[in-house]
Amino acid sequence: MPYNIININELDSPALVVFPDLVKRNIKTALEMVGEVSRFRPHIKTHKTIEVIQLCQELGIQKYKCATIAEAELLGICKAQDVLLAYQPIGKKTERLANLIEKYPQTKYSCLIDNEAVANDLSKIGKKKGLIFEVFIDLNTGMNRTGIVPEKAVDLSEAIQSLSNLKLLGLHCYDGNIRERDLSERKKSCDQSFLQIENLETELAEKGFSKLKIIIGGSPTYPIHAKRQKVECSPGTFVFWDKGYREICPEQDFTPAALLITRIISLPNSTKICTDLGHKSVAAENELARRVHFINAPELKFIGQSEEHLVLEAPEGHSYKVGDVLLGMPIHICPTVALHERMYVVENEQLTGSEWKVLARDRVINI
Repeated sequence: MPYNIININELDSPALVVFPDLVKRNIKTALEMVGEVSRFRPHIKTHKTIEVIQLCQELGIQKYKCATIAEAELLGICKAQDVLLAYQPIGKKTERLANLIEKYPQTKYSCLIDNEAVANDLSKIGKKKGLIFEVFIDLNTGMNRTGIVPEKAVDLSEAIQSLSNLKLLGLHCYDGNIRERDLSERKKSCDQSFLQIENLETELAEKGFSKLKIIIGGSPTYPIHAKRQKVECSPGTFVFWDKGYREICPEQDFTPAALLITRIISLPNSTKICTDLGHKSVAAENELARRVHFINAPELKFIGQSEEHLVLEAPEGHSYKVGDVLLGMPIHICPTVALHERMYVVENEQLTGSEWKVLARDRVINI
């Protein structure tokens, strides 16, 4: 088991630990899949840390995607060359984006747009500040969360082109609705979805919009889009991976690189076990039994969870004791990381004493 921690008793719980060697391996694996570093634009929502950005930069990765202004600023602090804010700026967020562009001139920032009202607002602020906002049209090919349907994107492209303080760079699509476990079925759905974008690209070219970039995909569709030479791929979870994607995407050779540490704090009766892993420490978006997988206690059943406690059930006659450590592999690592201020570094089976601060879990760093 690659997760042995000899000096685990030095760490309080609950806690999140990270294995840098596995993170490095995951980044290298992702690059091998896409082939060209210029076509790789990882999302930093999973880790939100300077250290992982630096590991990516050491391998030549300079394009990134993010979801919040804080994440965008973290990338500016790291002097990333090219950053897409994969979120449509509304209200105060628009002013904050403008301030980022001014404060971190070495970083080229862009953002998403899916309607003319936002395009007009952006252009007005750009005119006021003397900025040209670079934008991608966010497309909805089935996710039904954000984006404009492809058949309406030509009109939006022309509206953007008419605004003096906007520059259209390309198209963006997150196809997170495509999650079939069978890769051949997932590819079929992915190809059908991508056909909408190819048709739009052809129509836009006929209207004079050429050399538009296409940024697409998340983790499940990454191995499929990675083979399309004309697109940039933007997975995020690969750096840490998790139990959920390990089940959905068994064909992807990533290794979970961050684990939760929890301890048994009480044995209220002969079969009940209480740990200190409440829903303040692990993402509680899924049903109770689908929040964490204990790799050294897979037989335990989930009974209940509150803010600071997770109650489990063990067989009669079990040997668990108060103080025992359980190693938890999150089902969904991204929101789990956001619950922790720091990750504790493990190398050579030892807690090193180093920490990776999850700086962009805050809504504001400076701007």
